[in-house]
Amino acid sequence: MPVSSEVEETPSKPLKLVNCISCGANAFIPGDLRPLEITACSKCGGELMMPMMLEHFELNSRIAAGGMGTVYRATDTVLKRDVAIKLMQSELVEDEEGLEAFYAEARAMAQLNHTNIIHVYQFGQLNDQLYLVMELALAGSLDRLIDQHRTVSELQVLDVGIKIASALDTALKQKLLHRDIKPGNILFNADNEPKLVDFGLVAKAEAGVDYSQQIWGTPYYIAPEKLRREPETFLADMYSLAGTLYHAITGHTPFEAPEIDDVVLAHLNKPLTPPRKRVQSITGPTSDAIVLAMNKTPAKRYQSYDEFIMALTAARSQLLRSQLASPSPSRPRRPKPAAPKETTPSKGWFRRGK
Repeated sequence: MPVSSEVEETPSKPLKLVNCISCGANAFIPGDLRPLEITACSKCGGELMMPMMLEHFELNSRIAAGGMGTVYRATDTVLKRDVAIKLMQSELVEDEEGLEAFYAEARAMAQLNHTNIIHVYQFGQLNDQLYLVMELALAGSLDRLIDQHRTVSELQVLDVGIKIASALDTALKQKLLHRDIKPGNILFNADNEPKLVDFGLVAKAEAGVDYSQQIWGTPYYIAPEKLRREPETFLADMYSLAGTLYHAITGHTPFEAPEIDDVVLAHLNKPLTPPRKRVQSITGPTSDAIVLAMNKTPAKRYQSYDEFIMALTAARSQLLRSQLASPSPSRPRRPKPAAPKETTPSKGWFRRGK
């Protein structure tokens, strides 16, 4: 009986070629994935996403997820530029409070025009999907920098502090408080410029904040007056920024404990260890500026962002002067030439003190 040479063919699944953000390689993913669905890169194991069109924006990869939505890297197919798009979580569409918070974030960011605040390009709605189109900052966050290096150089910490304090001052002039300053909310663009993001907890400075239900903020950087349920002012943002700088420059959060409740209590009761006692190489002016901005009593902190910026700028200037005065370990100072041999005593040879 003749044997059939025919082989039954199984239909192949369609494939789609996408670019992996993690390794930069082109990789195929199953074409039957739903838009925004995730799979693993076959080359590096990184995250690959099925692209989705949202009007004239193509969403290509996921950047981060938060309480109110998920942020994606996208391409504006009309203006030919990369942007970030925040999609509001679908379950919040029916949540009046969540909906208002999303609108509040969009309005707040649209009011603010500052180099160190992420710019908003567009706010829109397609069917039931609300979205926010923003400037893209893909060079990582201050949080990631701390994770990678444990400590960030004093000069970069001062630069970040000066610029983000200026950004917060601009927000304050629009009567806005950020209310969630932390390393994860400071991103860097391709030029290493820090960008303040996530105004999801923004509040009007003169409106006061209702603490009857919940206290919002990140426990490691939260100002003690918020925990005491006192009226919240810009000084709470200043405290959180100083706490963020403390973490970056020392590699430690201002207060550390096994339990979050103990961390919170430390903000209220425990004296702050000055950064210089954590890391001896930190200069005195930098350490002092951070400590003063983190005083547990708001009235004893700097009373304006200008004062805080001036203190950080003075610390930066002194740090640069000290670095210029001392030779770099990688570039040792040249030895002085030997004195010429003379029959009479030489004049003018002395050792210059530092």
